[in-house]
Amino acid sequence: MLRLGTRRFAADEPVIMAIVNRTPDSFYDRGATFGEAAALDRVARVVDEGAAIVDIGGVKAGPGAEVDTAEEIRRTAGFVAAVRERHPSVVISVDTWRHEVGRAVCEAGADLLNDAWGGVDPRLAEVAAEYGTGLVCTHAGGVPPRTRPHRIAYEDVMADILRVTVGLAERAVSLGVRRDGVLIDPGHDFGKSTRHSLEATRRLGEMTATGWPVLVSLSNKDFVGETLDVPVKERLLGTLATTAVSAWLGARVYRVHEVAETKQVLDMVASIAGHRPPAVARRGLA
Repeated sequence: MLRLGTRRFAADEPVIMAIVNRTPDSFYDRGATFGEAAALDRVARVVDEGAAIVDIGGVKAGPGAEVDTAEEIRRTAGFVAAVRERHPSVVISVDTWRHEVGRAVCEAGADLLNDAWGGVDPRLAEVAAEYGTGLVCTHAGGVPPRTRPHRIAYEDVMADILRVTVGLAERAVSLGVRRDGVLIDPGHDFGKSTRHSLEATRRLGEMTATGWPVLVSLSNKDFVGETLDVPVKERLLGTLATTAVSAWLGARVYRVHEVAETKQVLDMVASIAGHRPPAVARRGLA
């Protein structure tokens, strides 16, 4: 059982986490939801499309203009409060590596701290324990936040992913974070080459076999673009193919830009796996 905010998710229930960027320079939407009104409109839309979680980010993941702690809090904390007021049952996640930001957004009503940089600030897990929120524990290859990997190598990339993410998850629980609120994430693209991310996908079953719920953040990433040699705006099909493979291998949560399309893929995989009946069943019965 996965428990986030007021929601309980069954073991065979796929969960969509919709990305809401409060940044002017995000790689995909180029600042389309930097303004609060546009961001609130997106939250309403993705919830209607089937997202159970919204993941709010105040800092672009890649290199770019410096965003200090105070500015990240300004972009996220008030917005978290506004989303909580409008959508009481949605799970609110905040994508941050800073414990100061974690504290501010938990005070505002966040349910989940999405640490995409692999525990670089160890106090973030302490904040999750203090406020009773969930925590995403990600493999980022040890690279500093907002930097790209350079000639990074692993003797066995999945062994390293398991060592780091399971270690972070166990540390979080030892600090008092609820076990049923901890997820692990292989960190596609983060501290990895395209071949590393493909191998992490291919071997995702090794992560799901640990018993920790697995979150995958695949949406329109560079490993998809390099694999297919397509630009950012043409990566949806590759993303959905990777999503289907990840779902078959047991991933639980999917961090995405395109919610409606992802939901159809997850529903189809769940039906093939026998976890979900067809929405209608007329063929051969009339």
